[in-house]
Amino acid sequence: MVGGGPNGLAAALHLARNGVSVTILEAKSTVGGGARSGEAGYPGLINDYCSAVHPLGIGSPFWQAVDLERYGLHWRWPDVDCAHPLDDGRAGVLYQSVDQTAAGMGPDGKRWKRLVGDLAEHFDDLSADLLGPVIGIPSHPFRLASFGPRAVLPASVLARYLRTDTARALYGGAAAHAFTRLDRPLTASLGLMVLAGGHRYGWAVAEGGSGAITTAVVDALGDYDVTIATDTFVAGRADIPDADTVLLDLTPAQVLAIYGDDLPPRVARAYRRFRVGSSAFKVDFAIAGDVPWTNPDCRRAGTVHLGGTFEEIAATEKARAAGRLVERPFVLVGQQYLADPGRSSGNINPLWSYAHVPRGFDGDATELVIAQIERFAPGFRDTIVHTQATNAAGLAAYNPNYAFGDIIGGANDGLQLVLRPRLSLDPYSTGVDGVYLCSQSAPPGAGIHGMCGFNAAERALTHLGFPRQLA
Repeated sequence: MVGGGPNGLAAALHLARNGVSVTILEAKSTVGGGARSGEAGYPGLINDYCSAVHPLGIGSPFWQAVDLERYGLHWRWPDVDCAHPLDDGRAGVLYQSVDQTAAGMGPDGKRWKRLVGDLAEHFDDLSADLLGPVIGIPSHPFRLASFGPRAVLPASVLARYLRTDTARALYGGAAAHAFTRLDRPLTASLGLMVLAGGHRYGWAVAEGGSGAITTAVVDALGDYDVTIATDTFVAGRADIPDADTVLLDLTPAQVLAIYGDDLPPRVARAYRRFRVGSSAFKVDFAIAGDVPWTNPDCRRAGTVHLGGTFEEIAATEKARAAGRLVERPFVLVGQQYLADPGRSSGNINPLWSYAHVPRGFDGDATELVIAQIERFAPGFRDTIVHTQATNAAGLAAYNPNYAFGDIIGGANDGLQLVLRPRLSLDPYSTGVDGVYLCSQSAPPGAGIHGMCGFNAAERALTHLGFPRQLA
């Protein structure tokens, strides 16, 4: 196993649970990838270094099968899952309950239920098909057929179904997690899945930080024949010990660098064409007290999306995709300490945030992030005790899989949104015998759900001739 991010760890665990001896080679001093936590420049606070809120993590079929709670993981939920404020003080408000969410939407209440209610109710059936390769025989074809007509739409078209600007903005903030312009086909899909997963399981955070997920998985690995070798950088194929199968928690570009001419030409061409996504600009704050949001529901929300109306979000995401840094970028704010107060130190709280910026942006957008928060929370600037900013280069230094600051494993646009990393019946296969791609560049994509690793490990088990004993 090359790479010890969430998907590499999930793949290792699935192999080990089926009787395979596994060695994990991790370049950094600790495993975890996007699921690590610790201090970010201010002592006593717990900050999530990348992934922070996990509606698809807690609902992951693989993590549920493993039962990470047995290994010390505790999930925590805020009073409000997500809020999306507007300039006039109103906000779209998302609760785990579909009914409670719809009740606050006025004329859009019934429409919200029709839009996501059935998806939430049958989320487990949907996820069984959607958290795997797109090309295949679905386990629940009727559920998938019901989802399909909504999923193939551009998010900008689906948003027209909602009549109020607060409901459209709430949907738009979820759709913006795709990190691409919202007027392209298929962009409705991720927003619907994020909302449906949230309604089914809530937008939970891990007690003690996202690194607690990694700690639980490592503890689970301790029950099996697994060796973890940290500070072990793999530059080429010669750095990988002889093995019956190799799984790569890497980007397609990194696979090219390691396997080079060993890849079949068609695979090498596809990996060279694989497009990196846009960048994140992350700012970790230490603040005195709470954020002084104008809207009271934002003060109870674990996640706050900042981008104004749906139309504004669509315009800024289009500009960002074209390489322009906008004055008011889409910003995600995480108030994980509301659900998990142990992350704070006295009256000083950690505030997690990142902005959508153009690919490879190497400047400093800290002031843009502060201004966007201040826009909906006047006086926020006065609460700031400390800031630590991380641009594209910093994100890539933290995790080489985040090349150019791309934290989602590749652009989510065009056919690459669903056919990643290439068009194939087995997208995990690299074409090299026994070597599989298990990173978030493979289906189903980004998120601390471990399903990219699980799916790739399933292919490796078939290759090894092992009976499939455990799901």
